[in-house]
Amino acid sequence: MKAVILCGGMGTRIKEVDENLPKPLLDIGGNPILLHIMKSYAAHGITDFVLCLGYKGHVVRNYFLNYRSFNRDCTISLKEGNVRFHGHDAIEDWNVTLADTGESTQTGGRIFKIRDYVGDETFHLTYGDAVSDVDIKALGKHHAQSGAIATVTAVKSVGRFGELTCRPDGIVQTFCEKPAASAGRISGGFFVLDGQRLWSYFDNNPDLVFESGPLTKLAMDSKLTAYAHDGFWQCMDTPREHELLNKLWKEKKAPWKTW
Repeated sequence: MKAVILCGGMGTRIKEVDENLPKPLLDIGGNPILLHIMKSYAAHGITDFVLCLGYKGHVVRNYFLNYRSFNRDCTISLKEGNVRFHGHDAIEDWNVTLADTGESTQTGGRIFKIRDYVGDETFHLTYGDAVSDVDIKALGKHHAQSGAIATVTAVKSVGRFGELTCRPDGIVQTFCEKPAASAGRISGGFFVLDGQRLWSYFDNNPDLVFESGPLTKLAMDSKLTAYAHDGFWQCMDTPREHELLNKLWKEKKAPWKTW
């Protein structure tokens, strides 16, 4: 099973942390938040990733193309162009597809553009700016048992994100993108999507917003289910949230570190 990660947004509210880096590469305890998210999936056996690149996508591409040189000492022969890496630290045995989905493409458009990389398979999807200790295996099992086309991880937080109302059996009745206030659960990302039935809710439109388009329609059709997660979840939209995650990591109180 693959994990698709949306990495293309501009992250305007957090630019002051480092204007040279896209948000998914902002550092948490010495590694990009994107790597933390990928390690969370890998801890549950998912090591095949598709990264939807956009704003400053070349920086993300460069990071992975030069991954070993960023994580190992190395000796370079300037004459021969050979590189010898030192040390024996394990390098992740992952496959990472770097997909250019357009600098200004919206979330739904980005997902549609990587359709060929996931095909009709069931796949995971999340955003490149939030960490959680969600049980990925349990999430996948919930999705398989639900019979729904899509599953969203529902977390408890203040009302800045897509608010959910659910039936007792977990089927989502409504999905409202970014309500003014919320007392219930919100979308925390960490989706599971059925590639066989999903694509009829999409079209090849770069302005298609996943949250207000396909997800809302899936909820209206009773094809979206929620996986309730009461553990840790935190997005990184602002400098304050970036500082919070680094503080938790430094104090060895990072609940999302499940690897």
